[in-house]
Amino acid sequence: MTQLHPIDILLVEDSPSDVRLTREALKEAKVFNTLHVVQDGVEALAFLHKEGQYADRPEPHLILLDLNLPKKDGRQVLAEIKQDPKLQNIPVVILTTSSAEEDVVRSYNLRANAYVTKPVELQQFLEVIHAIEQFWLAVVTLPPSEK
Repeated sequence: MTQLHPIDILLVEDSPSDVRLTREALKEAKVFNTLHVVQDGVEALAFLHKEGQYADRPEPHLILLDLNLPKKDGRQVLAEIKQDPKLQNIPVVILTTSSAEEDVVRSYNLRANAYVTKPVELQQFLEVIHAIEQFWLAVVTLPPSEK
């Protein structure tokens, strides 16, 4: 089966270095993808609701969401995504530095699809992004995005 359209990924991340690393790791991906980046929870929801500057952005097939964000944290963003009938089927992978059990439990209670703790070391971080890419973009069948 040939993939005709890119997989749209929304990365919600306020760390410029993590954005750069994620972008680099996904450039090498076997699956054609387009990475969209926003830096806080308010921007993430504006992107998802196609408001303002995001009016003509595509609905992402996958969301990579940091928990610790300015303006509106990732837990609030996750809750809003999963409560919205138009957004709730988009897979959300929590990608965060927190390994706190309460964050893991709360994220799954809010219906996160996966919880991944970011490694500190560069090579391990790249391996994590490749593993996410391999599973979510090459193995899993994602729901179609709304046009």
